[in-house]
Amino acid sequence: MQSNPLRIGTRGSALALAQAHETRDRLKAAHGLSDDAFEIVVIKTSGDRIQDRPLSEVGGKGLFTKEIEEALLDKRIDIAVHSSKDMPTVLPDGLALTAFLPREDVRDAFLSPKAKSLQELPHGAVVGSSSLRRQAMIKRLRPDIDVVMYRGNLQTRLKKLADGAVDATLLAAAGLKRLGLEAEITSMLATDEFLPAVGQGAICIESREDDAATLERLAPIHDPETQIRLDAERAFLGVLDGSCRTPIGGLATISDGNLCFKGIVLKPDGSACHEAEASGPVEKAVSIGVSVAEALKERMGPGFLADH
Repeated sequence: MQSNPLRIGTRGSALALAQAHETRDRLKAAHGLSDDAFEIVVIKTSGDRIQDRPLSEVGGKGLFTKEIEEALLDKRIDIAVHSSKDMPTVLPDGLALTAFLPREDVRDAFLSPKAKSLQELPHGAVVGSSSLRRQAMIKRLRPDIDVVMYRGNLQTRLKKLADGAVDATLLAAAGLKRLGLEAEITSMLATDEFLPAVGQGAICIESREDDAATLERLAPIHDPETQIRLDAERAFLGVLDGSCRTPIGGLATISDGNLCFKGIVLKPDGSACHEAEASGPVEKAVSIGVSVAEALKERMGPGFLADH
């Protein structure tokens, strides 16, 4: 490893810092290094500053990555640690996702002091969520529920729930587990009825494509299976909509060298949706993701996404 500390760029939320520390700890173990060999660099993003509007109204996913990617390009940091589901499908020239950590639980978690599951919430209950995908899927399963915009970091959302601002919320199980907050989970939503966001549960590391020394350092902590799954999911998302303006879910799984991909696109009010799936050898991950997206585009027709 280099004599200067490896600078790890991250957002400043508790979850983002936990992910940066996990990356650092894996690198420490892989290379036999101490904490002094690393520097955690906290970077505030536009997405962190804007809390009063849905991201879809102010620029989409890139709001959580823009300032961090600028620091990478300016060589103020060496790597950036992200939640994969926050990453746009198109990255700035010269940058790439160059490592993935082993994927955590991909499911959405249901949290509520008033019901054991989404199905058991009372008629007209209020559920908080900032995710268009979750909002649409909640409305699909429970049209009677009032879904309200619910921004803020994980701790902020938990406090709002505890204070009674909403009757329930949905959060990524992976984030709760990484922060040791599994006890907050009331129940889990099965992926066969509630497909997760593309990349949910996966930590990705972004770096400069021409930084060979850093790529070599990252190699021991890279999980190839997670990358294959994310290759399919991101290819799917790229064909349909690379932002967060459309309710989209997708999940790739691998078994015995075969990859199965399922995808869904919904109207924001949950009143209609289209689903598709395909499978094949893992070497065809990208083409499998693309084929599912193309199938959905054909089924939707030109007006499905344009309606909103």
